[in-house]
Amino acid sequence: MAIEAPFSKFKKTNFKIYIIVCIVLAIWFGYDGYFSEEFREKHTDADGTADSTLSFNQKSPPTFIGAAVLLGAYLFRIRNKKVIADENELILGDKKRIPYDSIQKIDKTYFGSKGYFIITHKDKDGNEVNRKLSYKTYDNLAAILDHLVAKIS
Repeated sequence: MAIEAPFSKFKKTNFKIYIIVCIVLAIWFGYDGYFSEEFREKHTDADGTADSTLSFNQKSPPTFIGAAVLLGAYLFRIRNKKVIADENELILGDKKRIPYDSIQKIDKTYFGSKGYFIITHKDKDGNEVNRKLSYKTYDNLAAILDHLVAKIS
């Protein structure tokens, strides 16, 4: 029986908030830079040159829209990311697999208070690697942790 911990709603919501903020800033600065006559008069010198504020408001909207698109693309890419604890190994995302026999210790000292635990395991080269799993990144980590502790002990 495999236990899944999907990508957290906390992170998805934060990405959506960042996207909305970028779009709102692009609209706000674009309006001030191109459509608000009062703002343009206030930030234009007597000889007709724009000061740094007006220049920023005219040049920044494409950057904010680009940031919103990149954040949206990244959110689309990681939306199905999850941790799976099956019978033989812990699967992080689609690529990283940690067999239970390579896990040396699980530090769950801060799981109750700060919401994360650290897995120490040996990689293919024999080096010790620490992986931190946080409730801010994945939901249902308590079930994953219980399953790991049961498999290791």
